[in-house]
Parts: sequence; C-alpha cells; structure tokens
Amino acid sequence: MADNLIPLDTQVIMYSITALPIRRLRTGLQGLALGLLVSFAAPSLGATEFNLPSLGDTSSSIMSAQQEYQLGRAWLSMLRGAVPTMDDPLLKDFIERHVYGLVETSQLSDRRLAFVLIESPQLNAFAAPGGVVGVNGGLFLNAYTEAEFASVMAHELAHLSQRHFARNLQQQERMRIPMMTAMLAGVILAAAGGGDAGIAALASTQAAAIQEQRRFSRQNEQEADRIGLINLERAGYDPEAMPDMFERLAQMGRFSRKPPEFLLTHPVTQSRIADSRNRAEQLKNGGQSDSPEYQMMRARVQLHYEQSPGLAAQRFRILLDEHEGDHAAARYGLVLALIRGGQHAEAASVIEPLLASQGDNLAVNLAAVELDISRSKLDQALARVDRLLLINPESYPLQEAKADILLRSRRYAEAEKVINRLASQRENDPDVWYLTAEIRGLAGNIVGVHTARAEYFMLAGDLDQAAEQLDLAAVRAGDDYVQSARIQARQQYLMEQRAIIENM
Repeated sequence: MADNLIPLDTQVIMYSITALPIRRLRTGLQGLALGLLVSFAAPSLGATEFNLPSLGDTSSSIMSAQQEYQLGRAWLSMLRGAVPTMDDPLLKDFIERHVYGLVETSQLSDRRLAFVLIESPQLNAFAAPGGVVGVNGGLFLNAYTEAEFASVMAHELAHLSQRHFARNLQQQERMRIPMMTAMLAGVILAAAGGGDAGIAALASTQAAAIQEQRRFSRQNEQEADRIGLINLERAGYDPEAMPDMFERLAQMGRFSRKPPEFLLTHPVTQSRIADSRNRAEQLKNGGQSDSPEYQMMRARVQLHYEQSPGLAAQRFRILLDEHEGDHAAARYGLVLALIRGGQHAEAASVIEPLLASQGDNLAVNLAAVELDISRSKLDQALARVDRLLLINPESYPLQEAKADILLRSRRYAEAEKVINRLASQRENDPDVWYLTAEIRGLAGNIVGVHTARAEYFMLAGDLDQAAEQLDLAAVRAGDDYVQSARIQARQQYLMEQRAIIENM
C-alpha cells in the first residue's frame, strides 16, 4: 500500500517563472538578498535594539510575534523570486487543507499561515518565522504514506508554535534581528545559486554563527518531535508514522553521498528514533495511516519528475498489473501519463473504472476534465466543472479549472469574472495573480492587467516592478475615482512594505 508507488530515480528539474512580458525576477531578488546581507552584516553598537514587552514568552523581548510575521513574509517574497516553485492547484490545495487540519489540534496561536511549494525532487520541508510553511515536491516522493507526510508537517508546525526561531536568537547571546534577516537572505542566495558573491557575503556575516542559527538546537528538535507526535495523534493519524519516517531518513543519510537537505537542519540520530518510537507506542493506536487521495498526489509528483510520460505510463501499468487492476493511485497516474502522452482513447478507457468507483474524488474528476480539454471537448469539460462547483463552490482547483476552460474557449469576460473572484479569495497567491493578469489582458482590462501584475510582483519580492505597474495603472485609471482610490491604497501599502524591509 504505502510503498506500492515506485520511488523514482529523479533529477532536479528547475522551471523558471513563466515569463510575463516583463523582466525576469531572479537577478533583482538576488541583489535584494545580497543587499540585506551587506546591510546587516555587522550591526554597530548604536544600532536599534528590539527590547519589547513580553507577549507570553521570554523570546518576545528579542522579537515580537508581529516582527516575526513581518520578517517571515518579507523573506517569503524574496524566496519566491529566487527559487522556482510549483504551480499545481491540486497539490497546493492538498497541502493547505491537510496542514490546516493539523493546525486545529496544534498549539499554534497565530494561524496566519503562508505556503510555498518548492520545485525540487529533493526531500525537504521547513517552517520559517511568521507562519511560512515550505514543502519540496520531493517530500511526496519520500513520504510513502499520508501519515508520514503529516508527521513531517506536524514537526514543522511544532517549530512554529514553540517560536524556535525567536528562542534561538535569545540563546545566541540575544543576537539582533538584522543578523536573523541576514541569515534568511543567505539561505535564499544559497538556494538560488548565489555563487562566489553569496559565499563572500555569508563570510562577512560571521558564517559560523549563521550556520549555527540555521540549525535548530538538539533541544528544539526533541521538543518539536514530542509536540509534533502528540499533535499527529490528536489529528487522527497513526503516531508510528513519525519514527518510521525518521528511520527512512536515517537510511537515506547513510547510503547517500549528499544527504537530503532536511537532514542538514534536522539531523536524525538513533536516540532520536528510539525516543520517538517509545513515545509513539505510548499513544493510542488505530489512527489513519494512508489514503487514496494522498497516493494520487504522490502519483502526480512522480509523473512530474519522470523523464517522459511514456516511461511513467510503463511504471504505472506494471504496478496496476501487479494489483490486478485494483490500485486507484496507479490507475490515476496512468490516466495522467496517457493524457500527457497524447494517448487519449486509452486514457478514456482507463479512467472509466475510477469514475465509477471514485466519482466524488476531486483529483479523478479533474483528470477527466484534463482529458476533455485534451480532446478539445471544452463544453463537456466546463459542464463537468460546473457540476462539481455546485457541490464545492469555494474549491480553488475547480475555480482555476473553470477560468482556464473559459480562457481556452475565448470567453474572456466570463473568465475574468471567475478569476477575479478567485483572486479575492487567494489574495496572497502569486500564481493566481499571474493568471489574473493574463486573463484581464485578453479581456481588454488594461488597468486590471497592471494592478494584477503589481500584486504578483509584491508577492514575488520585486517592489520596484510592483511600483512601476501601479504607476501605469494610475495613469490608465484617469478620472475614475473608484479605481484611482484603490490604486492609491495599494501604493500606500507598497510604501509601508518597503519601509518594513528598510527598517529591519
């Protein structure tokens, strides 16, 4: 069951952000990261101190929860501009729903989370200040069950709920916030391939201290394990999944020349495995271990990182044959591989049993929509999506699918209505704003193009481009009072964001 989906030997496939008719982001963001490193490398004795009143724990005297939030969101925008991300509504929706499910039983008080899905097959997940949760595509490849996936996320949420970043600052002789900012900027440079400049900048910021900051202390890791394990069990998952995941990580570290990035910040020892195993055994058993939905998400990721749809189809066929056709995730993966390989007739035949047995499954229905689109049956695809929206009108993947179908059908005005509604629901999602800009342009809404691009650039960390787009929108708005007032409000917000970054 859990390991029925064949782990793939994968390579890093780096996809740059699809180019808008505007300049690329990466160079500018690396420059911003480098600027932060240089600016905060050696704070003088006269630098501003952040001695704030306690907000419930002693770490608040070093960094308040609101400062953590602002720092984390600034860092997230830089990360998005420097590191390729995956724009897959189904995967993003799965991560968000399941992490928020864990949040409900966690000790996290500030639940303003932001998610980023990193385009990398390497195993990693992280939690950054201010509720930023990051997941590599490779986590789905290496967590064989939903409970294992949840165990990693529960661990990361524990780091957030216990405010380990702020507490690390306190433990490191009350290091200043700028040093923390410099450390985060260094992480971006490393992830984006900053080269010699990045290495030199890191050296100038007392590299040894920063490296220590990048790694959670052994005490923090143990605390995150224990709290995460309790949360995992409370959320209805099998607690044994955490030590199982740790054991696999330990094996990966032993038999790999380059251990997973996750192990560099979360080293796994035999004592840690034993401790988590003992504690898991003390908790009640019978929790959920896996689900067909999670295995379908794994199949999506496996297909994404496979060398070709044909090779992926061959793997899924073998797995389906081994289970005499009774393996929903393998069948789902085969359908997607056949669609993307242009074998539409076979895909239609293979998907029929899935639609019959899992007619309520969103992933299966969207695979049928993808097949309809591939066969140029846009009206049929739209009818299927509309039926599903009657049941789940707030679904992010369904709303984006409808906007895409209307866009392909050249029904631009209708597509704009759908994407505007989605953008209002997901105002912090740069992928949605990117699509919004495209649709508004085709619909002839030039002011809307500029405002959507401005939102996209703000979320991607390029504040100069965002300001330029807002200026263009203001000129186009002319005497329209309502539009002008909205644009001015966003310009004021942009100035405030710039001030936050400059003052950190």
